[in-house]
Amino acid sequence: QVQLVESGGGLVQPGGSLRLSCTASGNIFNIGAMAWYRQAPGKQRDLVAAATIYGGIEYSDSVRGRFTISRDNANNTVYLQMNSLKQEDTAVYYCRMLVQIQNGGPRLQYWGQGTQVTVSS
Repeated sequence: QVQLVESGGGLVQPGGSLRLSCTASGNIFNIGAMAWYRQAPGKQRDLVAAATIYGGIEYSDSVRGRFTISRDNANNTVYLQMNSLKQEDTAVYYCRMLVQIQNGGPRLQYWGQGTQVTVSS
C-alpha cells in the first residue's frame, strides 16, 4: 500500500510564512502529478497548486505569486512554500499524488491526512 504523510502546518500571523511537505512511502514504482488542495470549513476542497512529472506547474489565482510548489522526485516528496499568508488562507491542506505501483499499471490517486494551517493575529 501507499501512504502520504504531511507535515508543516500550524498557526502563523498574517504576512508570515509556512512550508508544508508531503512524503509518499510504500509500494511505489513511479509518481505522476503531485498537488496540494485545501478545504476551509463549510467549503469544498479546492486545488491550490499542482506539479506534473514533466515540470508543468499551475496555481490557483488566489495563491499565485505567494505560494510555490516544488517536488523532490528522488524522495517522493512535494513541498508547498507559502509566503505572505492571509487569513483567507486558513484551511486544512491536503496533498494528492498519482502513484503507479507497478510498471505498466495505472496511476491511482492517494491523499494525505491533511494538515491545519491557521492564519490569525
